[in-house]
Amino acid sequence: MRIYSWNVNGIRSAEKKGFADWFNQTRPELLCLQEIRAEKEQVPESIVAPEGYFCYWNSCQKKKGYSGTAILSQIEPDSVEYGFGIDEFDEEGRVVQLVFPDWVLNSIYFPNGGQGEDRVDYKLRFYDAFLDNCLSWIKRGRHVVTLGDYNTCHTEMDIARPAENENVSGFLPVERAWIDKYIAAGFEDTFRTLHPDARDTYTWWSNRANSRARNVGWRIDYAFVDAGLSQNVSDAQIYTEVLGSDHCPISVDLEMPFPPISTEKQE
Repeated sequence: MRIYSWNVNGIRSAEKKGFADWFNQTRPELLCLQEIRAEKEQVPESIVAPEGYFCYWNSCQKKKGYSGTAILSQIEPDSVEYGFGIDEFDEEGRVVQLVFPDWVLNSIYFPNGGQGEDRVDYKLRFYDAFLDNCLSWIKRGRHVVTLGDYNTCHTEMDIARPAENENVSGFLPVERAWIDKYIAAGFEDTFRTLHPDARDTYTWWSNRANSRARNVGWRIDYAFVDAGLSQNVSDAQIYTEVLGSDHCPISVDLEMPFPPISTEKQE
């Protein structure tokens, strides 16, 4: 099973830049989208509800044309959640969560802290609410798979210009420390596990200064799984050649069936 994820930076914009062609060629079994920035009725039916897919959209209700997430799945889930049940985090449409019998899939768009200290605080509290949610699913016997835009580079290997960005949100020590905390709680960055020495492999590039052509980028899009699924991860990729957004798609391959859940590391 291959799961894709892509921050499209506006699904209507991406549609004009080849998203439909990429989708029709790839036909992903599961596709997580972030920053859709649109209501369902503003998007062509072929994208909102393509044939053969169960489609779940979570548009931002607080501010139209902002944020938003979705999942397009060829597999019907048992149920769907649109957030953590916490109003201040759910109103921006940042989470779609598909619940299957023995696992949960999150498409998630973590906040950007670049608008000041208040927004960094919001981002960190969102991170903690997300981690609490993950651990609650583990305790209930379900594995957790999360793909999306985490809006933070974890290490210096994940960013082209670490020294220049050490005081910039997305590479702040406190943000990076939260990813350390997340990993310590029993979750795994699948790309880094499979490609421990990979450098210059990014998922986002600024639209300024020809950054993408010069590969001055950041790796801020991740596919994380709980450690109990490590043995089931067979591949993780970043598709830097795919255009259409300031981000590129990523994917993770998971072998089925999943093992029974172990809560040892999460307790």
